[in-house]
Amino acid sequence: MSNSTIETDRDFQKLADPYRRELLAHCYRMLGSMHDAEDLVQETYLRAWRSYENFEGRSSLRTWLYRIATNVCLTAIDQRGNRPMPSGLGAPSDEPERPVVASPEVPWLEPVPDAVIGADAADPATIVAARESTRLAFVAALQHLPAKQRVVLILRDVLKWRAAEVAELLDTSTAAVNSALQRARAQLEENQPLRDELVEPTDAAQRDLLERYAKAFEDADITGLIELFKKDVIWEMPPHLDWFVGAENVVQLIRVQCAPSPGDIRMVPSAANGQPAFGLYMRGDDGVHRAYQLQVISVTDEGVAHVSAFFDTSLFPLFGLAEEL
Repeated sequence: MSNSTIETDRDFQKLADPYRRELLAHCYRMLGSMHDAEDLVQETYLRAWRSYENFEGRSSLRTWLYRIATNVCLTAIDQRGNRPMPSGLGAPSDEPERPVVASPEVPWLEPVPDAVIGADAADPATIVAARESTRLAFVAALQHLPAKQRVVLILRDVLKWRAAEVAELLDTSTAAVNSALQRARAQLEENQPLRDELVEPTDAAQRDLLERYAKAFEDADITGLIELFKKDVIWEMPPHLDWFVGAENVVQLIRVQCAPSPGDIRMVPSAANGQPAFGLYMRGDDGVHRAYQLQVISVTDEGVAHVSAFFDTSLFPLFGLAEEL
């Protein structure tokens, strides 16, 4: 390898590495999978490295990397399809006593750790914007959009690109971009809850509610959860197709399907998608608490509004959570 090639490699790494985290967030919004996003960022950097000597600087390096990443994501969506949540596939169940059905063949939406795609802590405005644009409900709503509309909405509304820049990336007209953005916004409003309902993670009342929530599980005080849930709380749990609405239904589901005794469950706090989360551990017959489900929680002033309980325990290492306690 020549000295000039080595210098080019070093130059590329030095200039491109600062964008890795935001590209990971971009690919996650596009694909709804942390695992896929990591693979696609690697593919983006590999393609960029191979082409770096021909990079002519007609756009910024950041714009160039986003262009590569977006095209990689579009190809992946064509090949892999969308990642839904159970609530996006059908009506809620009203039979919490009936055994739930798992569908592991469905490529379900995955949560993402805040620590992986968190915004610059020195910029509060950036933190809030990043949190809004990675909420589970927002990413789930994006999955309902056609791929091109998804790109347009993310680039225009999340990343604040100009319409002309998006048009150039997609090889289309500015008018087509504006039309796609209008359609995407309209559909997103139908699938995303009101943003101002959600309580920020730093809210003291929320912290108190979450502590009570975790204690209720650990003490097997399932009835006590009713006080913490909104009346119309939503509970879903990929890879199970069944999902439930209403505090009474959810409590009955936990009571019948889980049937915990005090001490069976331990809750370890975490953070995902700009929301509070818990790693839930279940005690086995040998007395060891093992990874069971990862809960991502939406909290409003009225209580816990939505719980997404992911049974994919391969997510635990991504969140820095142990497989057993």
